[in-house]
Amino acid sequence: MFISLPNQKEFCGHVLLYSQPGPCGSVSAGAVGRSVCLPGFLLCWCASAAGFSPLPVSVSCRCLFLRMAFVKKQQRCRERFSLLLLDLEEYYFDHHTFYYVFSNNKGEKRTIKGSLKICSKSLIFEPDQISEPVLKFPFRDCSRIEEIEDKNSSNPFEENRICGFIITCCQICLIKEQSLVAPYKIERGPKDYVFRIEDTSKAEDVVQSLLQLHRASQLDKMADQIAMITAILQSRLARTSFDKNRFQSVTERPHMECEAEMVTPLVSNPGHVCITDQNLYFQPLNSYPETVVQIKLHDVRRIYKRRHGLKPLGLEVFCTENDLCSDIYLKFYNSKDRDELYYYIATFLENHITEHTAESYMLQWQRGHLSNYQYLLHLNNLADRSCNDLSQYPIFPWIIADYTCSELDLSNPEIFRDLRKPVGALNKERLDRLLTRYREMPDPKFMYGSHYSSPGYVLFYLVRVAPEYMLCLQNGKFDNADRMFNSFAETWRNCLEGATDFKELIPEFYGTNSSFIVNNLKLDLGKRQGGKTVDSVELPPWASGPDNFLQKNRDALESQYVSEHLHEWIDLIFGYKQRGSEAIAAYNVFHPLTYEGGVDWGSIEDPNEKIAMLTQILEFGQTPKQLFISPHPQRIMPKFQSLSRGCNRSTSMAELSPVSPCEDSSFEDLTEESLKLAWSNISKLSIVYQQKIHKEAVTGIAVASNGTSVFTTSQDSTLKMFSKETKLLQRSMSFSNMALSSCLLLEDTTVLCSSWDNNVYFYSVAYGRRQDTLMGHDDAISKICWYNAHLYTSSWDSTVKVWRCASDDLSSSRKNSCELIAELEHDAGVNTISLNPIGTMLVSGNKDGTVSIWDLTTLTVLHQVHCHLGTINDVAFSPDSRHVLSAGEDCCLKVIDVQTGMLISSLPTDQQQRCFCWDGNTVLSGSQSGELLVWDLMAAKTTERILAHSGAVTCMWMNEQCSSIITGGEDKQIIFWKLQY
Repeated sequence: MFISLPNQKEFCGHVLLYSQPGPCGSVSAGAVGRSVCLPGFLLCWCASAAGFSPLPVSVSCRCLFLRMAFVKKQQRCRERFSLLLLDLEEYYFDHHTFYYVFSNNKGEKRTIKGSLKICSKSLIFEPDQISEPVLKFPFRDCSRIEEIEDKNSSNPFEENRICGFIITCCQICLIKEQSLVAPYKIERGPKDYVFRIEDTSKAEDVVQSLLQLHRASQLDKMADQIAMITAILQSRLARTSFDKNRFQSVTERPHMECEAEMVTPLVSNPGHVCITDQNLYFQPLNSYPETVVQIKLHDVRRIYKRRHGLKPLGLEVFCTENDLCSDIYLKFYNSKDRDELYYYIATFLENHITEHTAESYMLQWQRGHLSNYQYLLHLNNLADRSCNDLSQYPIFPWIIADYTCSELDLSNPEIFRDLRKPVGALNKERLDRLLTRYREMPDPKFMYGSHYSSPGYVLFYLVRVAPEYMLCLQNGKFDNADRMFNSFAETWRNCLEGATDFKELIPEFYGTNSSFIVNNLKLDLGKRQGGKTVDSVELPPWASGPDNFLQKNRDALESQYVSEHLHEWIDLIFGYKQRGSEAIAAYNVFHPLTYEGGVDWGSIEDPNEKIAMLTQILEFGQTPKQLFISPHPQRIMPKFQSLSRGCNRSTSMAELSPVSPCEDSSFEDLTEESLKLAWSNISKLSIVYQQKIHKEAVTGIAVASNGTSVFTTSQDSTLKMFSKETKLLQRSMSFSNMALSSCLLLEDTTVLCSSWDNNVYFYSVAYGRRQDTLMGHDDAISKICWYNAHLYTSSWDSTVKVWRCASDDLSSSRKNSCELIAELEHDAGVNTISLNPIGTMLVSGNKDGTVSIWDLTTLTVLHQVHCHLGTINDVAFSPDSRHVLSAGEDCCLKVIDVQTGMLISSLPTDQQQRCFCWDGNTVLSGSQSGELLVWDLMAAKTTERILAHSGAVTCMWMNEQCSSIITGGEDKQIIFWKLQY
C-alpha cells in the first residue's frame, strides 16, 4: 500500500500493524520514520541506507491493546477513530460515508471523503486522508444544524431530496493531524461546515438523528440531557436484536438475550448480549470495534460480579487463570439480567472449574503456592478492582522506600516502606497536620482529602503508553509538565510530603513490561520549569535500566521482608483496618463517599445532585470491597515449614508460644522430603489385610511402637488386641456394658480407653487387666488425648478436662493418680478434640458446630468459630500448627487460621467425612459411605476415591512416616493399608 509521509512524498512498501506501540526501541541500525498511531496500533516504517524496510513483529489474531494491561484489547484496522475520542459517558451510535465540503486558501472548493460518526454528544468526522485531522463537533457548541436539499434533480415530478447538512459551530476539536497523538487543537469562532452524504437515501434519517441529539445537548439541566440521550439509546436498542446468524454452530441453543454495554477503560459500548449452551456473545449496536465478540464457555476460567458506577450491574469474564485483564466486561441495565447470566455461566463452570474465594487464595498464598504478586492480583479481582474500570483499577503497594541509594540491598529492612501504615501516615510531620485538621473537622470526618487510587493516578503512571486515555480523561490535554510522572524519587517524595498526594502503585510496577516508563512514542509532553523536556521517567541510581528497575521491584515484592509483612498492608486496603475504629487507629480514614455503601442513592431525589455525586465518586476514587473482617494471617515462611510432630519432649509448656514452631524439630530419621513424597502418593493406597474383629462399629485405633500389636475400641464396649504378624486376635477386654469411644497407647505399656459411661479406663498390657478407672465427667467421654504426662478428656457434658498424671505409675501395677488441673468450658457437648504437635494448643469440636482453639500454656480460649451446621466429627491441627481442619455432619471441610481465628476455606463434600489425616495441603478422609477420599485443599477438589469399608469409616490411624494406615468402620472391620510408590 502507499503511505504519505510529512514531506508529502509517497513510498510503496509494507505496512506493519503493531499490537504494541513502541516503534523501534530494538532497532539500532537505521532511523525510524514516521510513527502513525492508530487506535491501539503503531504503523511503523524503518528508514535505512537501503530505503524503507518493515520491522519484524508478530501480531495477535485477536483484538489486543497496547502494551499495558488495561489497554489490552484493541481492534486491527486502519481507522484513526476510537471510542476514546468521545467524551466520558458518551455513546457511539452509527456511521455513514460523507464528503466534507470546504474552500481552501485560494477560494477553491474542495471535498474530503470520510466517515461521519454520530455520537450522543458530538459529531466526529474521520477523513480518509491520513494527513487530515479528525474533526469533532460537540453538539453543545453548535447553534444550528440544517438539512441541504438537492435542487439539481432533472425530474420535475420528484421533490427535492436531502443530500446533506450544514452545521454551525462556535468551536471544534482537531485531533490526530498527521495521525500523531497530541493534545487536541481547538478552532474557535462561529463557522459553517458543510457535509454531503454518499447514500442520499439515508440522508433524512441522519439529519433527524442529529437534530434530536442537538436538542438533547441544549437542555439546561445535565440530568435532563442524560435522560433524553438514554431514551434515544434505549429506542435504538429496542429496534434491533442479536443476529442469530452470528452463532458459531447451528446446534447452539440460546438461553437468554438482553441489552448491555461492553465496558473498557473510560468507554461503554451498548449492544446486545446473547448466551447459548456453548458461547457468550456481545453484538455492539454500532458494530464497533467488531461485529460480534464471542467467548466460548469452555474457555471461561473465572467470572466476577462487579459494581459499576456504584451499582451492582457489572459482570467480568476471564478465560485465563492469572491474567490481569479480562476477556470481556459487561454492564447491564438491571441487576436481574446480570444475575441470570452470572448464574447460568457459574452453573456451567461448576462442572469444569473450581470457584475460588479470598479465603482459598489466602490459604494458597500462606503455604507458598501463590506469589505475593499473584495473591494481590486475586485480591484485587475479588474486591471489584478491574483493569476495565479506571475508578477501580487494581492497587499495589509502594514497597521500596529508597530511591537515592546506588545499591539496593533487599536484606536491609531500612530500604522498605512500612507496610503497617497507609501512605498518608508514613510521614509523621504531615500526619500530625492532617490529624489536627481531622480533630477540628465536623462529621463526617476524614483524614485524607484524596484517595490512594483514582483514574487520574492510574493515567499519571501510564500516560506514556496510554496517551489517548489521558487526553480523553482531561478533555484533550496532557497534564502540566511539572505534574507529570517525571521521576521515581520525585514521585515517592511527593507521596511522603505532598499535602494531597497519598497514592499507591499499580500492578505494572511489578510486571515485566517497562514501556510505561519509557517515551517510546516520542510524545510531546511539554517542558518543565527550567526548560527540561519531559521524556522517559528518571530512574533511581540503583537501576541500570527500565527492565532492571522492574526486576528489582519484583524481587523486592517477593522478598522475605515483604512476605512477612504484606498481610499488614492487606489489612489496610482489603481487610479489617479499612473501616470503623480500626481504620481510625491505623490513620486510614478517607472520605465517606469512597466506601462501598457510603451513599444512600434512594435518599437522593434530585437527579442533578445524584449525577454530580456519582461523577465526584468516580473521579475521586473508590475504596475496594472489604474482603476480611478480622486480622489477615501472616505468610508461612520457609523457616516455619519444617515443624516436627516430635519436638523435644523436655521443652516446658510455658516456654512455647501457641503459634510458634518448635525449633528443635525432628522426625528422628524422617526428612521433610520423605513426608512430602508420601503425601504426594497418598492416593496410591492398597489393602494389605482386613479383619472383622468387633460386633459393632470400631471407634478407636492405637498401635504399638514396633507396629506388631494393634489395639481397637468399639461401640460393642470391648477393647481388643490384634497381632499384625500372626493376624490373630490376642485379647478381648470389656470394662462396662457401654460403648468405648476412643483409645490411646502410652509407652507400649498402658492403653487408655474412654467410655460412654463417663469414665476413662487404664489397661495394663503387661498384666493383662484393668489397672485403674478415672471417673472424669457427667456424661459420655467422646475423645482422649495425651501429651507430656497430661491427659485431655472431652465429654458431651460440654467440658474438656486437663489432668496431670504421674507417668512413673504407668509402668507399675499401682493405680494412677490423675489430678484435675483445668476444666475448659464449652457451650455445647464436645464431640472431638486434638492437640497440636508440640502440645501447646488444643482444638475442640462441639455438637453445635463450633470449633474452639485453646492456648494450653495459659488455659484460655484463643478463638471460637461457629463454622458448621451440626456436630463436628473430627478436628486436627496442621503439622506446622498454623491451621485447623474440621469435618462436620453438614458435609463440609473447613480450614481455620490459628493466628487470627479466620475461616479461610470451606469445601463442600457430597457426604459426611467422619475422620481424616492431613499434612496441611492434602487430606485423606474417611466418608459416611465407606470410601477413602483424597482432597487437594489448594484446588478445593477431590483427587481420588478409594473403596474401603461397606459402612462409614469411623476412625483412622497413620504412622509417622505416613506410609502405613489402619482404618476402622461401621462394618466392624479394621483394614490395613500400605502406600505403594
